Amino acid sequence: MFLKYWLPPVVWMVVIFSASSDSKSFVHSSRIIAPLMHWLFPHATDDSVDTAVVVFRKCAHLSEYAVLALLFWRAFRRPVTNDARPWSWRLAAYSVLLVAAYASTDEFHQLLVPTRHASIVDVMIDTAGGGLGILVLWALSRPKRKS
Repeated sequence: MFLKYWLPPVVWMVVIFSASSDSKSFVHSSRIIAPLMHWLFPHATDDSVDTAVVVFRKCAHLSEYAVLALLFWRAFRRPVTNDARPWSWRLAAYSVLLVAAYASTDEFHQLLVPTRHASIVDVMIDTAGGGLGILVLWALSRPKRKS
């Protein structure tokens, strides 16, 4: 039962950790995104393409940590079919706190990778992604009101 709920977030954490490696650095990812941007927008300046790469990468941060928060929430909640338990903001907070803690360790890991650098802004973006994921889950799980 423990593995059923905690293995998915652990696996996702490994995926995030692997994305912190040298091969996923800005230099390497811009080799993929920049040519695509130049192809889609041939008149785009190099500065605007670099900005688009940064925005794309930050959106990826938001998304991957939103998924991690949802996996943490699932592990804490252990939902069952027709779960009648009310929403728990405590479990939501635990999930976001774990996201923040993991984001911090991920940025520390990047200090040890020569082509990467750590950023408190990335920790804040990652944590915001976790919070956003939990808020979307909360909004989707609210009972529908009859009009």
